[in-house]
Amino acid sequence: MAGPLPLGDPAPADGRLPEGVRADPDVDFGVYLHVPFCRVRCGYCDFNTYTSGELRGARQDEYADTLLREVALSRDVLLEAGGLRPARTVFFGGGTPTLLPAGDLARMLDGVRDAFGIAEDAEVTVEANPDTVTPDVARELADAGVTRMSVGMQSAVPHVLAALDRTHTPSNVRTAVDAARDAGLDVSVDLIYGAPGESLADWEASLDAALALESDHLSAYALIIEDGTKLARQIRRGEVPAPDDDLQADMYELADARLAAAGFEWYEISNWSRGEEHRSRHNLAYWRGTDWWGFGPGAHSHVGGMRWWNVKHPAAYAQRLALGESPAAGRETPDADARALERVLLESRIREGLPIAALGDDARRAVAGLVADGLVDGAAAVRGRVVLTLQGRLLADAVVRALTA
Repeated sequence: MAGPLPLGDPAPADGRLPEGVRADPDVDFGVYLHVPFCRVRCGYCDFNTYTSGELRGARQDEYADTLLREVALSRDVLLEAGGLRPARTVFFGGGTPTLLPAGDLARMLDGVRDAFGIAEDAEVTVEANPDTVTPDVARELADAGVTRMSVGMQSAVPHVLAALDRTHTPSNVRTAVDAARDAGLDVSVDLIYGAPGESLADWEASLDAALALESDHLSAYALIIEDGTKLARQIRRGEVPAPDDDLQADMYELADARLAAAGFEWYEISNWSRGEEHRSRHNLAYWRGTDWWGFGPGAHSHVGGMRWWNVKHPAAYAQRLALGESPAAGRETPDADARALERVLLESRIREGLPIAALGDDARRAVAGLVADGLVDGAAAVRGRVVLTLQGRLLADAVVRALTA
């Protein structure tokens, strides 16, 4: 399970937003639907997820109805805060959304459609573990309005999958991708690099296997050791080695080169697509700071500059909604300095970069040094934007520190 929720102000039981927080009709609106169930807990995972033995008072087969109560509550809240906007993106994340019957996911999507409307050209994504996708599941999701499936491949090498506690086999990935393709869905494949015992040759094999799938989009995330996870405990006891930063940098450079040669372009530090039309519009909305409502236990939301987050456990979430109360546990409205910092953190990660005009005087002066160090693209800086070079993507934290010192 994930770490503790952030501190913040108490959220009211009715979920109403403060008087000064308004839903701007000119700002895009997205929806995140959290499905917190997993068959097993992966050793590296710090997400707010639960296996069947950890649910204690919550039922998986009642989850869709519970979440739809929050959708109904959110409609009333947003109507009072300035009006409704159709969802431009919808994202089912987890956990493993496809552990639920496809019909439950379809009902949840129908609830969003009935509450807010869904834009005609909306992107609707479902995350899926490869061993939970069949042709029937993919077709039913496509018929419900899903447009995109994100398949958690992670690796094509059995001993790497075992180190990550993944339950699928490499062959399951091809089966899932083919099912999604046959149903007419765009396909994204997710990889993780830097697992204990993974060599550069192992990583190259995974890249080759992922490219052979001919997906529209690929994400590659460096393994990060999160406190409280099984993997963190194993490293602390000396049972497995910690990730090697230099090896992970080599893996990233290899991925970028191989993906570029295959026709992919990077658009965010950990994400590549075959052209702009296949970028994850939902995730770009996060990086650009638009509005979204996150439904489900532990989900976070952002509307009109205010953030809030739900109680974490599915049982507590269900209990609040059964009483007609908001599941929100706390909320905050960041001040101008916090928003400026967050903008640098997020927009510096994407291909379009960060407007230099958005920076303070000291940060603007720092840009020239970052260009000289090869971390920021000089031509883009002349055009007024901070855009990371390949080396800058590897040292993105250092760039952010320089721009926020």
